[in-house]
Amino acid sequence: MHWIGVVIAVIAFLLIGVFHPIVIKAEYYFGKRVWPVFLLADLIFLAASLWVAHPVGSSALGVLGCSCLWSIGELFEQEQRVARGWYPRRPGRK
Repeated sequence: MHWIGVVIAVIAFLLIGVFHPIVIKAEYYFGKRVWPVFLLADLIFLAASLWVAHPVGSSALGVLGCSCLWSIGELFEQEQRVARGWYPRRPGRK
């Protein structure tokens, strides 16, 4: 049996789960203006995934990069969720 697919799936599941609170906290403290940081991280992780020879490591970096890219859209959606009152707005921010 080859477990590599299951290992990659678990890594993807955990990374997506980790990025959910990261996006919430990033929007709370910095707003959507922090999106270039996620873009830079995306580019770094995707480039690193091209250089890693191990399939699990390369896949994990690729999933991490794509999670950063997906988080950019989630930052903008999180701002809308805050405007609807679903999440708290940081005091002192417009």
